[in-house]
Amino acid sequence: MLLVYVQKITPRVTYTFKHICKRILGLEVDFTSKIESFIAHDGPKLSYGKQPLGKELYFQSVDLLFEHGFNEVDIQVVPWEDTQCFFQVKHSDAALKFDIFSATFYLLTRYEEYLPHVKDELGRFTATESIAYQNGFLEEPVVDIWAFKFKNILRDKYPDIAFQEKEFNIQPILYVNQTFAYWQKGILRSIGGGIRDLWQLKISEVTDRIKVLLGIKKDPYNTFDFIINLQKNKIRNCLMFFGLGDYTNYEKNINHNNLEHKEVIKHVSDYVDVGLKVSYDAIADLAMLKKEKTRIENIVNRQLRYSLCSFYKIKLPEAYRNFIELEIKEDFSMGYPEYSGFRAGTCTPFMFYDLDYEVQTPLVIHSFCCTPKSFENAGNEYAVKQELDAYIEKIKKVNGLFIPVFSNGLFSELNEQTYWKSIFEFIWNKNEDEKN
Repeated sequence: MLLVYVQKITPRVTYTFKHICKRILGLEVDFTSKIESFIAHDGPKLSYGKQPLGKELYFQSVDLLFEHGFNEVDIQVVPWEDTQCFFQVKHSDAALKFDIFSATFYLLTRYEEYLPHVKDELGRFTATESIAYQNGFLEEPVVDIWAFKFKNILRDKYPDIAFQEKEFNIQPILYVNQTFAYWQKGILRSIGGGIRDLWQLKISEVTDRIKVLLGIKKDPYNTFDFIINLQKNKIRNCLMFFGLGDYTNYEKNINHNNLEHKEVIKHVSDYVDVGLKVSYDAIADLAMLKKEKTRIENIVNRQLRYSLCSFYKIKLPEAYRNFIELEIKEDFSMGYPEYSGFRAGTCTPFMFYDLDYEVQTPLVIHSFCCTPKSFENAGNEYAVKQELDAYIEKIKKVNGLFIPVFSNGLFSELNEQTYWKSIFEFIWNKNEDEKN
């Protein structure tokens, strides 16, 4: 166990050190503000503050972990060996020249998303507003990289220190905006869709629509057996999120009461862990979220554990507070749809910290790395696989979790980019290779 001396033990200090030490490095950590207890401890220890106590292992702090609420913070990102960092410190005895703990807290809490910023048309915080994008480190899991630098210092000082190494893993997730492209859409939507396709001269799609409606062809969005066949006889490592919101301008799925819709969800849940794709309007509406949660729980006959926000819109902190209120355990919305990388700077799941209440919550946040939209400029299958390989290697180095996002429609014959099934199998086989 590592003992950390800090003049004042704050929720921010315990939250940050526990993420770095326990979640990333597998090292138990405890805290003391009593000098006598620190001196008496004969195991690994360090001090964190403005000044060292003596000749101990010392890490200099800035003010962030001892403040309350959120204020404008001066961020100056500086190159550091093979990475970058901010909150540079000057004390000659400091073991690192950056306060990686405050920098970690800033990124994990999404501190910058609480400050004034320009939103996109859907009301989202965009990648281009982030310090990670603006300073060129969005594609690096910097928090984990900093943690491993910290680990090396601890090992140099305490050669016998023991870390419980976590393993690299891949967890693909799939969201379902529309369970079917044509099937079960109802007469008006089917006629309207057919007329639109005719107007746009999409003759093959008109033909397919008719064949599906006559029951002589499988709906093109019904690609679920592809996932199930991969998942059979394997450890569950894939998650699928179904949308069950009411029909709106943002939500186009069939009615949540549709029997065939329910049967698909039940069938999938026999092989794959299922979560709720929270509708756009329910993201910050507790009553509506509760309705959607009840719907999916009634279908799969188990308590909802996983959530994914439509359009990856995270309204902080309201959305996460609502998830906590309804006892949703894990969320997978943390990422940018158009840019691959690490929105919170880490590839390790972390606890949501509520900056308003200054408290660590029980909600686990999983940061996804990439979506198909983030690879639009790649151009072809080979280039996409190369980019994916590069991310996998980065995350492997820090024993992290790689989360790519897909959708059922991506594997459909309606998708002009026909290689996404191959991409998914490529990632799936990578995961199997790691487990064997």
